[in-house]
Formats: sequence, structure tokens, C-alpha cells
Amino acid sequence: MHEQIGEHTSWQWPIVGTVHADTLVMTWVVMLLVLAFLWTVGKSYRQGQISKRQTIFEGVINFLSDLSIGTLGRSGERFVPFFVALLIYIFCLNQVGFIPLKLIGFSYGGAPTADLNTAAAYAVLVFVMIQVVAIRKSGLGFYKHLAKPFAVMLPINLIEELARPITMALRLFFNIFVGEVLLFVVSSIIISGVKIGWFDLSIGAAFVPILIQFLNFFVGTVQAFVFTLLTIVYLSMAVGEEH
Repeated sequence: MHEQIGEHTSWQWPIVGTVHADTLVMTWVVMLLVLAFLWTVGKSYRQGQISKRQTIFEGVINFLSDLSIGTLGRSGERFVPFFVALLIYIFCLNQVGFIPLKLIGFSYGGAPTADLNTAAAYAVLVFVMIQVVAIRKSGLGFYKHLAKPFAVMLPINLIEELARPITMALRLFFNIFVGEVLLFVVSSIIISGVKIGWFDLSIGAAFVPILIQFLNFFVGTVQAFVFTLLTIVYLSMAVGEEH
């Protein structure tokens, strides 16, 4: 096994420099698959078909719609498509690492969200979106909340505001990355034929990857929801009456 933890296949692009090719490829693959899925769901509506896939999708939309409106009020309804797209896309980005493409010899593979660049990009996207929405609603007066309840709190409130995208990115990244590290370590043990005395650890660890994959699936699902939930909460804090 020549793969190393955190190793990425790289491309050299003019001006941009080094980019993680595997992350880009898997991100685009997931994006195309999600778009194809949404297209088939939309097509089934036009054809008047009712399927399990459509029922599940409607359940996700209704859940996020109730959550958004309950948190943001009626104004939250217009953000539901964004929240739906965010949840489904990040969920798929997390779960594509379920397929061990690199372990079976492919140059590309792994969950794009196990790359800090991807997690940070979506956290920054959410942060900028919230700032834009808040400024459109309240103007630059939105930032008055940074000096509340006292002006002396400005540095602390500013740090808290800027720390939000950082914590969102790190939470998503570390949870997905650790899952891939666990799978990598166990796979290394199995391939290396490790023995402890008479006990063949490689054989004993043969079933562990299955358990880890189930754990990764659960963690990836939870983290997609947590990321979306934090987006809703932070947006509600930005457009609340106190601002």
C-alpha cells in the first residue's frame, strides 16, 4: 500500500498553482450524480409518477421547510431550496468515501469533505451568504450587534462571528477525515499481515472495515444535517429582530 494519510493526487494549474485533483474530480462526480438524481425526481413529478424515492425526497423537503419556517419565520421559506441543496450535496460528498476507490488502485477517490479545502469552501460560502442576506435586510446597521450589550464587547463578538465558519469547517472536516483514517489504519493492518504472538491480527481485523463503514455512514449523515442546521441557526441569528 503506497497511499499515505492525507495524501492527494495533485495538478499544477497556471496562476492557481497546486490543486488537489482527487478532491476536484470526486466533487464534480458527486455534483453530476446529484444533478442527475434531482432531474429524475423532477421528471417523475411531470409524469405524475409516485415512487419511494419521490416520497423520501418530499419528506426531506418538508422536514427542512418546517425547520426553516419554525426557526426563521415565514421569511425562511425562500431559503428552503438552498438548505435542501446544501444537505443533499454535503451528504453525498460525505458518503462517496464509502467506496474505497484508492484502496483498489484508482488515483481518485475518498470523500471531498475529508479535504479541509472543501469543508472550508462551503463554510465560507455559508458565511458570505448570511452576511449578504443580513445586509440586504438591515443595511450596514446589521453590524451594530457586534457592540452589544456593551461597546467593550466588540472584539469578543467579532471573534465569535469570524470563528463560526472556522468551527463549521473544522467540525465537518475532522469528522469525515477521522473516519477515513480509521479505515486506512485497519486496511493497513489487514494487508500487512500483523501478528501478535499466535494471534493473527490481520484476520481478526478483517470484519472491522464493515463496522467502520457503517459508522462513517452514520457520522456523514449526522454531519451533513449538523452543517445545515448550523446554517439555519446562524442565519436566524443574523436576520432576527435584534439586528
